[in-house]
Amino acid sequence: MTRRLRFLALLWIAVLPAFAQRPYVVLVSLDGFRYDYAEKYGATNLLDLAKADASAELIPSYPSITFPNHISIVTGMYPEHHGIVANTFFDPARKQEYSMRQASTEGDWLESMPLWVLAEEQKVKAATMFWPMSDAEIAGVRPSYWYKYDGSVPDEERVARVEGWLKLPEKDRPHFITLYFSDTDSAGHKFGPDSPEEAAAVKHVDTLVGGLWKDIQAMVLPVDLIVVSDHGMQSTEGFVNLSDYADLSKVRVENSGAFALIYAPDHATAEQTYLALKGKSPKFDVYRRAEVPAGLHFSDNERIGDLVVIAREPVILMTQKPTQDIERGEHGYDPAQFRTMHGIFYAAGPDVRTGVRLEPFVNVEIAPFIAQILGLSVPAGLDGSGKALDGALRQ
Repeated sequence: MTRRLRFLALLWIAVLPAFAQRPYVVLVSLDGFRYDYAEKYGATNLLDLAKADASAELIPSYPSITFPNHISIVTGMYPEHHGIVANTFFDPARKQEYSMRQASTEGDWLESMPLWVLAEEQKVKAATMFWPMSDAEIAGVRPSYWYKYDGSVPDEERVARVEGWLKLPEKDRPHFITLYFSDTDSAGHKFGPDSPEEAAAVKHVDTLVGGLWKDIQAMVLPVDLIVVSDHGMQSTEGFVNLSDYADLSKVRVENSGAFALIYAPDHATAEQTYLALKGKSPKFDVYRRAEVPAGLHFSDNERIGDLVVIAREPVILMTQKPTQDIERGEHGYDPAQFRTMHGIFYAAGPDVRTGVRLEPFVNVEIAPFIAQILGLSVPAGLDGSGKALDGALRQ
């Protein structure tokens, strides 16, 4: 063997462990970041990711709201199967209400296993810098590193904590990390998706992601960055008071703006309410739970209620006349009818092919994709298979 070949062989042996080690995945959520925001508002860092690496228009699960979709992203299950069917809902069996603000720390509401639990159970460390229900103990498991959600924590500090985890000694370093920002969702609700405030929020999170990716690239680690959003945002055009059409005094209504879940004490009351609402306005439709269109994947759970009212126009459903101005932006609408509900998917890193533009896909595909990168086994029967992302994975 020549001196040069011997040198190359020794060099390969030296670097082989670095290439053979388990990759790292940082999953970033930009809440309410619509599919067209990057181009609309000149988000240069995200546009560079989309151009150079893998990207797609991401279709949310129904209903297109925050908690159900964040859980779908990390479980690979539709809301009807992972159990978090809305931000607020009623469980007839438990006779309890779930609220994202009060019960999110109670892990027994979740009926599927998120990625951080899968990882920890398979001896892979995980860390969550905020993610819906990541501050809950689920199946007796928590991430190795986590924080109770606190919206006042500055975004820059959130990024710093993620980078700090990646700089830990190898034995302590988490391989799966989540990071969450709410800026674009908050601005969209309050000011609308076409507002200067939304433009500013987009540029702010774009700067954060750009800085994070630059710092990751400077690390000698095989880190894949995946940036997603849970849903988009739609400008609103008034409201509908459902009480104008039906007596709702005998039923429980969990109202989520673009849809409403109705729980009746008995079949007769449910049917009476259904007939009072059915066909009364082109602005909404009502379904018995078993008759919700199959494409929505929103019928196989009693938590959904007896009736589901779905807005068919960009209105906010209410049970009384508003006492203050309604929000200028809303989500939760049917993604098949409102493209404005679609979000983003950007991926970059050593396990991701470059220059790939994927066809739009539903967010239940993401969890098995990440699990494949990390070498994690997933439970049988997931709604997502990850096949929609085969073209993005470097073989």
